[in-house]
Amino acid sequence: MSSSTIIVIAIVAAVFLAFLMVVTTSRRRDADRATGRLSRETVQKDRSEETAAEVLVGAGQGRTGREIERAARGEVVPRTGLPATTEEAQPPMLAPMDPETLGVTRRQFLNRGIVGAFVLGLSGFGAAVLSFLWPKLSGGFGSKINAGSLDSILSDIRNNKTPFYSPEGRFYINAYPKEDAVKAEKVPALGPVVPGMQQGVVALYQRCVHLGCRVPWCLSSQWFECPCHGSRYDHVGEQKRGPAPRGMDRFVVSVQGGNVYVDTKSVIIGPPIGTNTTGQDAEGPHCNGESSAG
Repeated sequence: MSSSTIIVIAIVAAVFLAFLMVVTTSRRRDADRATGRLSRETVQKDRSEETAAEVLVGAGQGRTGREIERAARGEVVPRTGLPATTEEAQPPMLAPMDPETLGVTRRQFLNRGIVGAFVLGLSGFGAAVLSFLWPKLSGGFGSKINAGSLDSILSDIRNNKTPFYSPEGRFYINAYPKEDAVKAEKVPALGPVVPGMQQGVVALYQRCVHLGCRVPWCLSSQWFECPCHGSRYDHVGEQKRGPAPRGMDRFVVSVQGGNVYVDTKSVIIGPPIGTNTTGQDAEGPHCNGESSAG
């Protein structure tokens, strides 16, 4: 056998012994941790006490553990029954709940609340839509409005040199020369409103036909002048200047019992550019200055 083989065997044996020592040491250490390790003095004391007990037993001065257990079993008195158990006090019974209230769970309550709120919101939205789409027949824009006495309206227009304005109906009422109604009859677009002109009044929609701005009255020029893009109309709403594609739109007017009634349910399209039934020119400076579109 060569020396190298001997060295290998020695190394393997040394490794095995080292492994065995490590395993043994670790197991002992684990056992000591689990059960505890007594000191040498304690072990010697326990051994001396056990020796003394054995001497006493041998001398008849003591009894073994078996004898003690046997005597203890003989002294036990058999019991005929189990001891009575004490009953715990029962909590007081509550009053029975209403079956309908008891049957509503938290989830059912929340679901019903959500559905109720949803239905309420839809009802409000539906009512708002109907009120918006359905015209008000009792008054306001979209109905036939009693503007007042014809004589009173014409008197105010003459004295103030300002058209009568109805915020409820969104229209102006201005005086129209009755003698010029013959010229208006020749303009097809003015056909529905000619009867009102023959009574001496015309009702004009306040909205500019260009882009929908509200057209105010210019006291100095005695014209309607739009501040948005410079469109201008004479006192009866016929287009004079600016980008407006036609004259001001208007409403049908009727005089009944001395009162002026304006029907705002339908808008009559204004007369085309170039219509000039009254021949009125500007009576003073314009309120919004000269327009380049003019």
